[in-house]
Amino acid sequence: MRHDHSLPEGRIHTVFIDSEAVACNRLGDPTRRRVDVYVPHGHDGSGLPLLVDLAGFTGSGLGHVNWKNFGENVPERADRLIATGVMKPAVIAFPDCFTRLGGNQYVNSPAMGMWEDFLITEMLPVIEGKFGCGGTGRRAVFGKSSGGYGALMHALKHPDVWAGAVCHSGDMGFELMFATDFALALRQINKHGGTITSFMEAFERALKPAGDDIHTLMTLAMAATYDPDPDPDVLMGIRLPVTMDTCERIPERWAEWMKFDPLERVDSEGEGLKQLKALMIDCGDIDQYNLLYGARRMTRKLTDMGIRHRYEEFPDTHSSIDYRMDVSLPFLAAALSD
Repeated sequence: MRHDHSLPEGRIHTVFIDSEAVACNRLGDPTRRRVDVYVPHGHDGSGLPLLVDLAGFTGSGLGHVNWKNFGENVPERADRLIATGVMKPAVIAFPDCFTRLGGNQYVNSPAMGMWEDFLITEMLPVIEGKFGCGGTGRRAVFGKSSGGYGALMHALKHPDVWAGAVCHSGDMGFELMFATDFALALRQINKHGGTITSFMEAFERALKPAGDDIHTLMTLAMAATYDPDPDPDVLMGIRLPVTMDTCERIPERWAEWMKFDPLERVDSEGEGLKQLKALMIDCGDIDQYNLLYGARRMTRKLTDMGIRHRYEEFPDTHSSIDYRMDVSLPFLAAALSD
């Protein structure tokens, strides 16, 4: 819902990519992927920075270009910010990375698919080749929640690819954020037959999945991402890092999860972040998933390492915080336009 219908509107283009990187997935997910691309009014994309939007869990980039009640979708937000001079023009790509397990962490997984490779080696060349945008030093990645996690992990692992990153309320500090998730997952699995297979069958039959079931699905998606079972007979490669009867951590399984915690990765890979032109992390001060504490630990580590970044806390929860893009989109576009 546009606040000002007189503002000039950018255009949305649709691109399809047949992905080889995603083809390995064990979820049965399609390999033909849609990417919507926003190009600002008065531009064809040539020479502009490229911003890549990574959606949160249960979301898709395609959802970010849809009509939105009592607010703006992301293209409408960009139209306003650019027209009022708050944001420099930039192309924004909205990839559809939704999965059967409800979402994505945007890293490579032999069970979920090689999504990291999809974004970098498949999507970027297509979008940049078609619209003449981005390129070395002029592309950035941003997102919220799982998307924020993906943005930060891409910055840590590929500072030679991404020149900027924004992590809105992203996953970090696994010990705290997953503290109660495994017990909830086991209760819901037990409610639906006692096995991961019976839970998935019940979930996919449901006319209206319960909120706790969706949260359990998220935990299963994390399991298939961080520590998939190589046994081809295990449904979608899902195995949990806890015992199914007593919810006790399995040390070797949990250790695999912890390898994907940005708070752990920054110790070994953080120096690469010094290459970035822009890095921002923020979080609501009453985030219901305890992500605030991970964010505070991260900014402390970055500061101690001498890594230039922007850190902000805002008075809100984890939910419905798209308005934070009024800060992050201008921040990235300005840094990449210099």
